[in-house]
This record gives sequence, C-alpha cells and structure tokens, in this order.
Amino acid sequence: MKKKNRFLANKTFVVFSILAVCIILTAVFAPVVTRGVDPLKGSLVDALLPPCKEHIFGTDKMGRDIFSRVIYGARASLSATFGVVALIFLVGTVTGVLAGYFGGVIDAVIMRIADMMLAFPGLVLALAVAGIMGASIKNAIIAIVVVSWTKYARLARSLVMKIRDRDYVSAAIVTGSKTPYMLFRYMLPNALPTLIITAATDIGSMMLELAAMSFLGFGAKPPAPEWGYMLNEGRACMQSAPWLMIFPGLAIFVVVVVFNMLGDSIRDILDPRNE
Repeated sequence: MKKKNRFLANKTFVVFSILAVCIILTAVFAPVVTRGVDPLKGSLVDALLPPCKEHIFGTDKMGRDIFSRVIYGARASLSATFGVVALIFLVGTVTGVLAGYFGGVIDAVIMRIADMMLAFPGLVLALAVAGIMGASIKNAIIAIVVVSWTKYARLARSLVMKIRDRDYVSAAIVTGSKTPYMLFRYMLPNALPTLIITAATDIGSMMLELAAMSFLGFGAKPPAPEWGYMLNEGRACMQSAPWLMIFPGLAIFVVVVVFNMLGDSIRDILDPRNE
C-alpha cells in the first residue's frame, strides 16, 4: 500500500477525523448553530427550565440557554486545549532536543528542572501555580504548560541521544556542518514523528485537565461559557436540575473520546512497526 494512502486506508482515522472536523466547525460557526442565541444573556423568568422546544438543553439558574452555552463553550475549551498542547509541544521539544544534543551542563540543568517538576503530582502543582497567578483561562494554560512540558522534553532528549553518536552525524560535524544545520537537518526530523503522535494522544487528557481546573475554580471565570465551569455551576442544582451538569459533561465526554480515538489512530498509522 502506498504511503500516501495510509491515512485514508485507516477507517478509524477517517471516521474520527470527520467527527473532529465537525466539532471544530461547530465551535467556529457557533452563532449559526445556536441561531444567534446569546450564551451570556438570560432572564430570571426562564430560570432552571427543563429541556423543552424553546430550550432543547434547558436553562441555568440565570435563565441562560444551556445549548448555546455548550456550543460556545466548545470555542473556549478547544482553543485552550490546542493552545496547551501546542505550547507543551514547543517548549518540551526545544528543551529536550537541546539537552540531548549538547549534553553536559545544559542537559544536567534541564533534566534536573524536569525531575523537580515530576516530583509533584501534575494537577496539584498546576493548581498551586494557577492559585498564585489567579483564576483565568490564560493562567490555567500557563500552569498546565509549566508542569507538563517535562514529558516531551525527556522524550525528545532520548530520541536525540539515540542518533547523536551515529556515524553519519559525526561525519556531518567533521565536514563542517554548523549546529543549527545539525539540529534542523538531523535531530528534529528524527524526533518529530514520535512527538507529534504524543501530542495527538494528549489532546483529550489536556482537555480534561483544563476542565478540572475550571471546575475547581482556577480556570474560566463567570459568566464565561466553559464546560468545566458549567459543571461547577451545576453542582448546586444537581438533583433539582440535573441537565445543568449532564449536557456539559456529555460534551466533554464526546470530545475527549473523539480526540483520543483520533490520536490512537494517528499513532497506529505512524508507528514504524506497521511499515
């Protein structure tokens, strides 16, 4: 089978790619999907209405439409998640490649910082960092990046160290190749495929971490439509108005499953053992 057809030949990848694109398009075209209903506008007269024809997901305690808030919440949750994954990927890859290629003091400093981060439970440390900086989506992203880049750094370092002492790398150095050329020509290309697979499989877990941060009060602030914060809002009315938690919870569940399955299919396609 030709390499260019490997993605299309994987049915799991095709199905979950379509679903992922649909989720992203739903977030992008949220005003169209919600028919212009403002997720921030409410009416106390319509507070805590159960799902009905006018409000298919019901309303919250402020009379705001839950369906509109869930759809608009996809924007906040997806953009924050992709931002976290991109920043972790960038920071971890750069530091890991530099540590693996140069070794010595640079390697020791970077790895000791990484070990120090790994000594604490990730979410607990992220909560501590976010608590110091204050509650907001931006600070939640920074907090998760601070504690999560270490996995990518250690992975990139190990991949670079595998090829650093190869004969063709030594030959390139002897012939006068400069450090930037060595990094971009030999080190990064060998490390990127595995790191990309790791990033793809981390999308779901990063979304859960961000939702957890908002649920605990360290992420999105009111009245922002964000799934984790919506779950937090619905706790007080869990028995009398369960739809306040059911629909944001289902949104998180569906999106996490879709991106986890998509990441797993990308890993299966790019796995060298499947060549």
